[in-house]
Amino acid sequence: MFKFISQFFMLFIFLTCLAKAEEFNNILINGNERVSDETILVFSDLSNKNFLDENSINDVLKKLYDSGFFNNVSIVIENKNLIIDVEENPIIQTVFIEGIKKKKVEESLFDVLTLKNRSSFNSFTAKKDVDKILNLLRSKGYYFSKVVSSSQDLGSNKINLIYKIELGKKARITKISFIGDKKFKDNTLRNVILSEEFQFWKIVSGKKFLNESLIELDKKLLNNFYKNKGFYNVLIETSFANYLGEEKFELIYNISSGKKYFFNNLSIKLPIGYEEKDFNKLIKIFDELKGEPYSLNSINKILNGIDKIVANEKYEFLKSNVDESINDNLINLTFNIEESEKFYIERINIFGNNITREDVIRNAIVVDEGDAFNQLLHKKTLNNLRSLNYFKTVSEDIISGTLDNQKVINITVEEKATGEISAGAGVGTGGGTIAFGIKENNFLGRGIKFGTDLTLNQESLKGEISLNNPNYKGTNRSLDFSAQSQTTDRLKNFGYKSSKTGFSIGSGFELYEDLFLNIGTSSFFEDLETDSTASATMKKQNGSYFDTFLNYTFAYDMRDQSYRPTDGFISRFTQNVPLISKNYTLTNSYDLRFYDKFFDENVASYSFFASSTNALSGRDVKLSERLFLRENRLRGFETGKIGPMDGADFIGGNYTMAFNANATLPQIFPTLQNTTFSLFFDAANVWGVDYNKGIADGGKIRTAVGLAVDFFTPIGPLNFSLSEPITKSKNDVTEFFRFNLGTTF
Repeated sequence: MFKFISQFFMLFIFLTCLAKAEEFNNILINGNERVSDETILVFSDLSNKNFLDENSINDVLKKLYDSGFFNNVSIVIENKNLIIDVEENPIIQTVFIEGIKKKKVEESLFDVLTLKNRSSFNSFTAKKDVDKILNLLRSKGYYFSKVVSSSQDLGSNKINLIYKIELGKKARITKISFIGDKKFKDNTLRNVILSEEFQFWKIVSGKKFLNESLIELDKKLLNNFYKNKGFYNVLIETSFANYLGEEKFELIYNISSGKKYFFNNLSIKLPIGYEEKDFNKLIKIFDELKGEPYSLNSINKILNGIDKIVANEKYEFLKSNVDESINDNLINLTFNIEESEKFYIERINIFGNNITREDVIRNAIVVDEGDAFNQLLHKKTLNNLRSLNYFKTVSEDIISGTLDNQKVINITVEEKATGEISAGAGVGTGGGTIAFGIKENNFLGRGIKFGTDLTLNQESLKGEISLNNPNYKGTNRSLDFSAQSQTTDRLKNFGYKSSKTGFSIGSGFELYEDLFLNIGTSSFFEDLETDSTASATMKKQNGSYFDTFLNYTFAYDMRDQSYRPTDGFISRFTQNVPLISKNYTLTNSYDLRFYDKFFDENVASYSFFASSTNALSGRDVKLSERLFLRENRLRGFETGKIGPMDGADFIGGNYTMAFNANATLPQIFPTLQNTTFSLFFDAANVWGVDYNKGIADGGKIRTAVGLAVDFFTPIGPLNFSLSEPITKSKNDVTEFFRFNLGTTF
């Protein structure tokens, strides 16, 4: 009985709705000028329909209004015709922003607008754009700004959209206070946050003005600060601004620190079959941390250490997480290393490369379609792509594939200018250097590097043309070629003059994972002339020379990325073996560099360099082949003007050594974007004289400290270095200041 009543009731409802539905055979559209009938039908979703009830009509109306094309829409059914009358929104000819004098501020406002030139006007969207403008202005400190929108009728259903802005004065932060159970002094906490108290000398700082988004960031910074000091349960309860009048605010942070927590037992849990000895470095860290205050940085350091061990041991399909347990104020941590589900790469898609050829990008990808997905190798791929220095940004999106155990990797790149025009200058006690160069690092989108350089100083004129194809004929082998001509007049300070012309050609490839070999040959014609005041031994080297060398370099590269690395190391050994020569000079060099990140974004780097040159034929090493240190290996001294001297001439040595330590500093001036400050320490020496044992070989190690600044200006990178020698010999020529300037196109 109940079933019968239910069926009857549903049939009644159906017949009632059918009765109210109206039938139509044709659709007539009126009032549209820009929007086609077909577009309206698509948005209304009326295809294959002959009946409409009241609810359906309302649904069509909503869809047409939501399209944003129409200001008014009506629908009626007459004589089996569905009639749709529309009134189109006007087209915005031009959007104007009035009241803004600063071009950068104006440009940022245009960027946030939804309604732009040639857009269809919508009053609701215009109101939302007003809110966007207000929010952006407040983020820049214009807390009291006002915005009014209006339109100018141009006829033919076209308008100009105008946003009139009254900026008002910026809301200044005149005081920053911390209340509650704060544990630390106010000055300490002020150094943690980004917001600043207004001071008249802070001309360039924008963080002295009230900024709501910056306040939220401040809360996160305070939270991390306390948790790195052991306050596990810290709570930044509120943060608010107290208006003091005259556009002045007091910024107040309410802090509840809670009690201090300490690390107790730290342990590691491994999957069955994995060797605990591989993780001994972590065990040592665990012992050091026991009893120390709880710290997020320490936990992240351990997790990064796990990633390094996993990478070095070539483990696959591993993931790590941390379990915490609390007993009173003691925290026990268990780092769980687990086998993750195995996934395979179904497809790799590349987007955004309008100039760069796809094969160039794929050559930097270290995994192939069909390979097992490995997070570490995937990270290496992204680092490789960023290291190409062809792209502003490299992003990825990993989505599910056709099968449950498959992944599709979508890589999106944003290309940047890869050409470079560079100009440089150096200033020292001995004179200056001028350099000019043109380079293209992605010629025709093939990844080919082409460049010309011209360098002129008080001693030499050098011109060079170079070409590098990193993926010659798709072989994963590079082809390198360079031709150069150089005249070096060192008669005054070094006792000789050299005119040298020649070329080099070579190839590079990966022998094994992370182990690379570059091999090639070079040939040069050289005319050597000595000073009339030079020693008799030096004068013996007057004449013409033709030399051909075999050159090879082994490099073991474990850096996280080649461009501006932050972690890992690289080791290089280079040897030049004489094939055709009068002197048959063998030259060796070794270069080792370490990189390590500290304080989140700062990088410390350490390098050791050593080289030697010796004649195999019993002759003396040619004057032009004797060793000097490049300027970046020993700052604070003029290039070449340390080490052994023959009379008044710096003659270089048979051996060189250099140690360099560099550490980037926390951002000193937050408003100076793309600026890096770093401190450095250099120690180096040049020694060894084979042709005259009576010459003092300058055995004293030179040292210097200094400050380096890298600043990316609108016309290119600007590099400064200020140096102060610590130890030196009496004949050394020092240099206090050096700079370089370049630009890109």
